[in-house]
Amino acid sequence: MAHRQFECPVPRTSEVPPSMVKATARLQGVALKWRALAERRRDHHLELYKSGRWRHYYTDQEFLAEMRNAIAVALRWAKIAPLPEERAQADVPQAKAA
Repeated sequence: MAHRQFECPVPRTSEVPPSMVKATARLQGVALKWRALAERRRDHHLELYKSGRWRHYYTDQEFLAEMRNAIAVALRWAKIAPLPEERAQADVPQAKAA
């Protein structure tokens, strides 16, 4: 697992005993929901920025801090709860240039 780009705390269902498969799948679903929430929050802040509506709610410094935080949280959840295609891609060994 050292070649993986991130460490997901939720194991793959193939890595757990059969008695834990259902609980692992449930945990994975919950983690993906939290990731989606973090991404929606980040997207909401981006929309506030693009529309200029953020000026009604924040000062420049407050909004910058909120935006940085929303982006950092979304990136962290992307590492915690990778999508199935991201997990599969991480398992493929990277070709090394000669």
